[in-house]
Amino acid sequence: MEILQTPFMQRALIAAVLVGITAPAVGIYLVQRRQALMGDGIGHVAMTGVGLGFLLSWSPVWVATLVSVAGAVTMELIRAYGRTRGDIALAMLFYGGMAGGVLLINLAPNGSNANLSTYLFGSLSTVSPADVTAISLLAAFVVLVTVGLRRQLFAVSQDEEFARVTGLPVRTLNLLIAVTAAVTVTVAMRVVGLLLVSALMVVPVAAAQQVTRSFVVTFVLAVVIGTAVTLAGTVTSYYQDVPPGATIVLIAIGVFVLLTAVASPLAARRARALRAADDAPDVDVPSARRPTDEVTV
Repeated sequence: MEILQTPFMQRALIAAVLVGITAPAVGIYLVQRRQALMGDGIGHVAMTGVGLGFLLSWSPVWVATLVSVAGAVTMELIRAYGRTRGDIALAMLFYGGMAGGVLLINLAPNGSNANLSTYLFGSLSTVSPADVTAISLLAAFVVLVTVGLRRQLFAVSQDEEFARVTGLPVRTLNLLIAVTAAVTVTVAMRVVGLLLVSALMVVPVAAAQQVTRSFVVTFVLAVVIGTAVTLAGTVTSYYQDVPPGATIVLIAIGVFVLLTAVASPLAARRARALRAADDAPDVDVPSARRPTDEVTV
């Protein structure tokens, strides 16, 4: 295939697969915690890391990772301890991160508006071998955490108070979710872009929830959907010369709409069956043959 013979597309496809796996793997915990927009906030903060990387002539991916982790930890601490002013502090952090990134990129000798656009909306041609190495290492960390600690992370995401009663280190696990989300943002920014990465963390999970009930099945299906839409969006971007991030997100939304359309009639049918079962008259069982009369506890 022509697309596989081009080195930059080989790197882009590898990055797309890793993004498709990691973004929903973290997003399922954020959706469970009702923090679906956390990835968007981290993306704003990551811009400062990208700008700092250009200014210091260091790897933007690694610098953005460090800055994103610091920002995510700060967000989690504000969420845990902030009171009436917590939302204002988060807004300052988000907007300050974006403004700082724009300023630093323009101050950098090798920075430009073109470089800024590739990080905001993703770019296939700019994924370098060094980026693939960094993305692979960061993605391995994300998969290790989200799969290896899935029971603990699910318990904390579902009910913090219950998790605390059972003896789980709730604060540490909350911080770990925040750090993992920050790493995922930097993994995805080269393909999807910082402004759209949050959608890829949320939409595949929401799509999977339309047709699944258990956490494990939702997790697996969300990862499958994420991988499929990132690959489809990357290939479409190559042949049609359209932005990869926007294409990936629109395909993901299309999958969500499709699964919602399929799941709605099934849900309505199940609801009618349950109502019919509730309305059915009870059948009296002769007392001599009732199982509860035959067993003495």
